Amino acid sequence: MGFNGLLDLSVMQMILVLLGMTHVTIISVTLYLHRHSAHNSLDLHPVLKHFFRFWLWLTTAQNTKEWTAIHRKHHAKCETEDDPHSPVVLGIKKVLLEGAELYADAATPETLERYGQRTPEDWVERNVYSRHKGLGVVLMAVIDLALFGVHGIWMWALQMMWMPVWAAGVINGLGHWFGYRNFECADNARNISPWGLLIGGEELHNNHHTYPNSSKLSRRWYEVDIGWGYIRLFQLFGLAKPKGYRPIAHHVPGKQDVDVETVQAIANNRFDIMRQYRKRVMEPVLRQQKALMDEGIRPRYRKLRRLLSKEVSLIHPREQETLETALEKHDILRQIYDKSHELQALWRQRGLKPQEKLQALMQWCKEAEASGIRYLEEFAAHLRAYSLRPAL
Repeated sequence: MGFNGLLDLSVMQMILVLLGMTHVTIISVTLYLHRHSAHNSLDLHPVLKHFFRFWLWLTTAQNTKEWTAIHRKHHAKCETEDDPHSPVVLGIKKVLLEGAELYADAATPETLERYGQRTPEDWVERNVYSRHKGLGVVLMAVIDLALFGVHGIWMWALQMMWMPVWAAGVINGLGHWFGYRNFECADNARNISPWGLLIGGEELHNNHHTYPNSSKLSRRWYEVDIGWGYIRLFQLFGLAKPKGYRPIAHHVPGKQDVDVETVQAIANNRFDIMRQYRKRVMEPVLRQQKALMDEGIRPRYRKLRRLLSKEVSLIHPREQETLETALEKHDILRQIYDKSHELQALWRQRGLKPQEKLQALMQWCKEAEASGIRYLEEFAAHLRAYSLRPAL
């Protein structure tokens, strides 16, 4: 066997092998644990599922039920005291440095019982993966030492660090702290990078929190979700079947009548609708008003641009003062701001019947078209063209 193990590789070759193995771990997490188990947005062939389970047992000692339950609780309680790993609540330093420990602390019997449904409970899970969680990583250490000799020590150590650093720390930490937002979802999730290559596409965290049941995490033409690439590859061989990644709302040019399907399409596509409202109404109106702003407000133009479309629950009280000052001095900004929240009430207000939602949308469009604000009038016409069915 010798100093360099059975394979007798150079250091550079061992680094490449290590990167390959950690990449398999990343893909196992994003495809199997995340998209398949936690969100049920992806069906996987039994052979592929068991390969991922086995590999994660070897390289992370991660239990499917625990990971799934904790992640589901994260979505259900996001950015609250009950969120297992929110940097908004716990601080970015703690989540970055103690992400794995937070996972371990969150794996209580109550959490597993409530959020761990529909996870594997077969003989292998009960008698090997769950009963002997630490045995897998010990076996991985033996394999690394046999294949790479003494170098297997640092290779194994890096394998063990990979998920606590990148998933538990970076995604759960930076993914709720730093980056850009395509959509104003109700939590602080952000896209760390538009190119999801290093962490399997999980970099697109704001997209995921906006559409958690989509197996595709990229939403813009320039965004890359490498996990989606693997899904398509596996799909060619009958090993994977994505679910719920296509939009069910369609824009039908020429459609002018508001109907129940229009309401349903807008509600189902609500985050993108509000992104369009920001681009089509808020930003052009704000540009027009910039010249009319007094010296006290104009320096805060960029912040005001962000606050007008920011999720209300995420606005800091000090920011709320800035926003209210601008709205009090500019009636047209107040008007488009209020209309945005009236539109959101269509899907946020509980208990409304479909016919009541239809009447509310018709009234919204009527008032927008009579507002005298060109951008608002055009957006009302834009909304009328939505349907659940594509144009024929």
